[in-house]
Amino acid sequence: MKSIVVDKIASVAQHNELGSELRLSAEIPCEEGVLVAARVLNNKSRYNQLELTSGRMATVNQGDIIVGALGHRKALRGYSGHLPTALKPGDRIQILNIGGVLGICDSANPDVGPPFDCKVLGTVLTFPYLGERIGVPARAGSTPLSVEMQLDTKKVPVVAMAGTCMDSGKTAAACAIVGRLRHLGLKVAACKATGVSLRRDVLAMEDAGAVETMIFSDFGIVTTTAANGPALTRALLTKLAQNSPDVIVLELGDGLLGAYGVAAILSDEAIRKALTAVVLCANDPVSAWGGAKILRDDYGIEPAVVTGPATDNDVGVQQIDERLSLPAINALSHGVALGDMIAKILQEERS
Repeated sequence: MKSIVVDKIASVAQHNELGSELRLSAEIPCEEGVLVAARVLNNKSRYNQLELTSGRMATVNQGDIIVGALGHRKALRGYSGHLPTALKPGDRIQILNIGGVLGICDSANPDVGPPFDCKVLGTVLTFPYLGERIGVPARAGSTPLSVEMQLDTKKVPVVAMAGTCMDSGKTAAACAIVGRLRHLGLKVAACKATGVSLRRDVLAMEDAGAVETMIFSDFGIVTTTAANGPALTRALLTKLAQNSPDVIVLELGDGLLGAYGVAAILSDEAIRKALTAVVLCANDPVSAWGGAKILRDDYGIEPAVVTGPATDNDVGVQQIDERLSLPAINALSHGVALGDMIAKILQEERS
């Protein structure tokens, strides 16, 4: 065990209340969510920030000592990488996302450039036993996920954002809906059920007016998959419903065909029945057509409305109306109208 002073603690370590001076162990369990310290070995001019536990974004520099969590990532527009099978101090790993997921990079999108390389320093230790200097590996999350948890929304309506891909406007739509429903007098809770650890989206929902927010990493899951996605969604919805909000806004990160478990969530009958409305977020009219087809044919879900970049101008709106027979509303330019449509659906559901 040795002491070290760290420069930046990533948001994936949110629930550990770590200080700048930490104790490290040379024994490193290669398990998802284990917190490790590492020294950054290079500089980057793109995709070069880390989300801190405060929610602020900080530029990462060569020589910084950071704390992140071991995990994997499969991203179309970022880095893809896997969880290492063995690690020791001195080994190299990479920063796979802004939230502080650390692993072995397998593939990088040219838009973000090569990843940060890091030299592993050791496992971050916590000392849970009062009066005893027995350290245990620190892990992401505050509450372990129970895969047996049953869904109980207490009849609170749920409005879900489902996208055709990452960066399809899901968070913008969620924030527009949260903000408008709040102005209409509703108490709104919000959560993100799939993706890779990053609190930015749920923080934006808080800024929009959500009274309570949660994200999958609160349960110690660094990156979601088809295996844990349904259990995480059940846990998030059940937990948020306990405080009796008027509505829960649910963001399903990544896309309908992604690797983060959206398909498994929508395949869960209990979760589907709990969804009052599904907002389809699409990058272009063709993806809107494909996304609507997947929702209709695979899950029996009729999208309530289409939003996202596909609706950035009247051309896309008209094509969606003509080809899909669906309303299309842009969340950025017509957020109030989008929120009003959802409010109308909620009112019809209550009556």
